[in-house]
Amino acid sequence: MKPMKIYAMLLGFSIFTGATFNLAKYTVEYLAPSSAAAWRFGLAAVVMLVILLLTEGVNKSLLKKNAIAYAVLGIVGIFGFNALFFIGMKYTSPVNAALIMGLNPLLTTIFARMILKDKIVKRQAVGIAFAFIGVFLVITQGSLEAIATLSVSVGDLLIFAGNLCWTLYAVLGRRFIKDATPLSTTTYTMAAGAIGLIVASLFTSNPVPLPDVPVGAWGAVAFMAVFTSVLGYLWWDQGVKEIGAGKTSLFFNLVPVVTMIISFAAGTPITFFQMIGAALVIVGVLASSGIFQLPKAHAEKQKRMLAAK
Repeated sequence: MKPMKIYAMLLGFSIFTGATFNLAKYTVEYLAPSSAAAWRFGLAAVVMLVILLLTEGVNKSLLKKNAIAYAVLGIVGIFGFNALFFIGMKYTSPVNAALIMGLNPLLTTIFARMILKDKIVKRQAVGIAFAFIGVFLVITQGSLEAIATLSVSVGDLLIFAGNLCWTLYAVLGRRFIKDATPLSTTTYTMAAGAIGLIVASLFTSNPVPLPDVPVGAWGAVAFMAVFTSVLGYLWWDQGVKEIGAGKTSLFFNLVPVVTMIISFAAGTPITFFQMIGAALVIVGVLASSGIFQLPKAHAEKQKRMLAAK
């Protein structure tokens, strides 16, 4: 596949994911968080199952082999993450949520070290520090009182907890899923999580009756299901396959920027600390990825020139 097409797909992923925070904020005005998540992932799971059947088909032996792992990951990564995410969106801004979720690549590095014993190099440690400082400034708004008392928004804490669930989903998947393809793993875990969300939604009431939910809210749910949960995943996976995980992960840094642009266009003011926090998170993730390092050959050339002097 041509590189420009891959980059266009990954840019689409960033736009779709960035828009999700604003759409989720809008959706929970009319649907209970559990209902919004259930509708989104119920629809997404059906679409993913159709894609799986049309492409790879169902490998019964691998499904049986990984059934327990799929169920656990579905509850943690799909049910846990989305329940916390949609509830959190009732109490925080889309920009704050996007910035907190922007920590995901770095949280994954930390959990991979703890669970999988992956090494953390110096540049990753520096990147983690920058990003956490950025998010800390955002959730405290730079208030000395908030910093001193650790007083932060409930919504921000819920989004952060959801981020931890999503991080565990990624790391535990590497640890426990055996011989399965990314498509089958995502499909089955999404189906397991969707079942949990549907059951939970049966015990909650919506802010407005379902017949009175506006078309725009249903459109937002459909957009998140098809474009973010399905196309977003497929395009991200294609990017990892074609250009590698390192280059692909850089597109996640555009997500908070997209959320900020949409929020600003919708009339929501962007605070100074949100802008500073966004810059620090992006710098942190870029530093952790090694993009600021000189290419090895160029670095060796510089050393030789300095030595010659």
